[in-house]
Amino acid sequence: MKNVMSNERKIKAVNENHEYTLRLYITGATTNSIRAVSNIQRICESHLRGNYLLEIIDLYDQMFIAEQEQIVAVPMLIKQSPLPVRKLIGDLSDSSKVLEILGLNP
Repeated sequence: MKNVMSNERKIKAVNENHEYTLRLYITGATTNSIRAVSNIQRICESHLRGNYLLEIIDLYDQMFIAEQEQIVAVPMLIKQSPLPVRKLIGDLSDSSKVLEILGLNP
């Protein structure tokens, strides 16, 4: 597992040939942001191990990204691939909703 910190972006690449590409937008070290990071990392390791790229973007220092990406609330998870693109707002504590967004609910 590789962690890279660049321009306030944290990228966790588990496999170069990942099927799932996820972006989690947060704002600093707020309780909801910390909880969202912890929850998505746990879910990814449990259900997508070795098959995902997770990018954590802190909007606290990069508000221009919020405008570019049309982020209206945070924390926000965006599943970019596989298609369709899906979004989920909140601390990601409802695992069943996250799994549904990821297309992993039975």
